[in-house]
Amino acid sequence: MNAELGGDMLEILERKQMLADAILMMERAGIIDFNGHVSVRVGESHMLINSGKSVRSALTVDDIVTIDFEGRLVEGDAPPPMEFHIHAEIYRRRREVGAVAHTHPLWSTLLGMVGKPVLPVIMQAAVLGEIREFPTTASINNRQLAAELADVLGDARVAVLKSHGAVVAAEGILEAFVLAVYLEETAQRQYLASQIGTPAVLAPEQVKAIGRNLWKPNLLQKVWDYHRAKLVY
Repeated sequence: MNAELGGDMLEILERKQMLADAILMMERAGIIDFNGHVSVRVGESHMLINSGKSVRSALTVDDIVTIDFEGRLVEGDAPPPMEFHIHAEIYRRRREVGAVAHTHPLWSTLLGMVGKPVLPVIMQAAVLGEIREFPTTASINNRQLAAELADVLGDARVAVLKSHGAVVAAEGILEAFVLAVYLEETAQRQYLASQIGTPAVLAPEQVKAIGRNLWKPNLLQKVWDYHRAKLVY
């Protein structure tokens, strides 16, 4: 099974711990609540993901299960979240994606509820790329809906789901975590600034230049380390 999952036991355990940390940090930051899930691809057709019943505010590696893209449990003792289809469909279509997050953030969800796009109003937003908008309010609990969402996401990194949070697709857990953080920080500042005026939006050439400058491993790691230091075991 180890070869099938694309790594030895130690490597799989390390990925499970990093995934559990990412979910805990998202919960502490208000990006995930009692729902929400994050996965990491393993091998050609499997993923690690937090179980549907897992308590996101007290998550451990024991809450991380291994499933195939059909949702069948390969390792673990609890079923995956009903919306595992989101992750599976993105992995099927985009081989470059190594981690997917479905979050329930407050500020970007508020903007999505009223049809307001999240705009590049702060520098960190430059790494988000084009933010796609999924117009259907629904639990993505079947493959058809997941396919519709994947169509909307296309080759982008981020999609906002109307009244339902967001989806992030990235190279790995670190990148997915940072994108989820930047999306929510952008939405919060955009909303707050709009209460006192019209937020200035970065021009396309600014987005390109700033995004290239900020999408660097050491800067992404800095965001992770900041939130990781807040965890208390």
